[in-house]
Amino acid sequence: MSNKPISRRELLKKTAVATAALALRPSLAMADSESRFDPKGLPTKVHGETGVRVPRIGLGTGSRFCAVEDEDKAQEILTYALDNGLYYWDTAHDYRSETVISEERLGRVLKDRRKEVFLATKVAAREPDQAKRDIEESLSLLQTDHLDLLQVHSLESPGDLYRIAEKGGVLDVVRRMRDQGVAKNIGFTGHSSAEAMARAAKEFDFDTMLISLNHHPELEGDAERDSIPAAAARGLGISVMKVIRPRETVSSLAPEELIRFALSLKHPTACVISADSVDVVKKNIALLKDFSPMSKGEMKRMRVALAPFYRHERVEWMQPSYRDGYWA
Repeated sequence: MSNKPISRRELLKKTAVATAALALRPSLAMADSESRFDPKGLPTKVHGETGVRVPRIGLGTGSRFCAVEDEDKAQEILTYALDNGLYYWDTAHDYRSETVISEERLGRVLKDRRKEVFLATKVAAREPDQAKRDIEESLSLLQTDHLDLLQVHSLESPGDLYRIAEKGGVLDVVRRMRDQGVAKNIGFTGHSSAEAMARAAKEFDFDTMLISLNHHPELEGDAERDSIPAAAARGLGISVMKVIRPRETVSSLAPEELIRFALSLKHPTACVISADSVDVVKKNIALLKDFSPMSKGEMKRMRVALAPFYRHERVEWMQPSYRDGYWA
């Protein structure tokens, strides 16, 4: 295992390979140049150096979405979101329960409307052969032959990062998917280690980062002050998640204000927020239409209000045993 940062020469070489591969994919390159996505008037932002504009809110399809048992209601959420401009969809191979598979649900819409969606999924496997099989299954479930974004799911530590980056490891599998045109962009996600996320941004050739807004900086570093600026300095597209979770310990905080707080931060392109009803989607769309950044004073007051969450140590998704996906 090598802990050495990627050299500039190596990074340029890998970038040249990816650029050459993109040249062989005129249909995908043309699709973005023709602005195939329609935000329906919602505010958008360019997602780093991917060059793609995405809505400031992405539709998360993890635990909250998978908790919707009625399939018709789940399809209504997806269709309403897309019909009203929320075309950035985020899912994962591991987003599944005993009765629901997130990617399969999305596939029922995507089979007819794939061109309208900026589609992101994730691979959690750490063994390269298993990762390849999981990606292939994801494509089958999603009823597509390509992804707009393929992400390495949930980096847990620097050691985990360097494991996936070993020669012939999962990162090479993901890179190969990008070079072959299966994935337009590649990225990584994480909940618990700001250090691992910052190193991934600084040392490897990722295009995007999806990171939890870790309102617990003394636990595993500070995502807002360390990881996010590191990713921004390298031109990565940055999305944030878990932005509403502080309500688990500070119930008086309004979801709308937590979203405003996240969208008012300097670098993130979008918040990825899950939905368990059309009503939630409608509220998020209304928030975007009326969005105005928080003032410095509002940001300061929100940080004070978040102080109890900073000190809380029992939130489930901050525990070392937490695994995103696979709900009982």
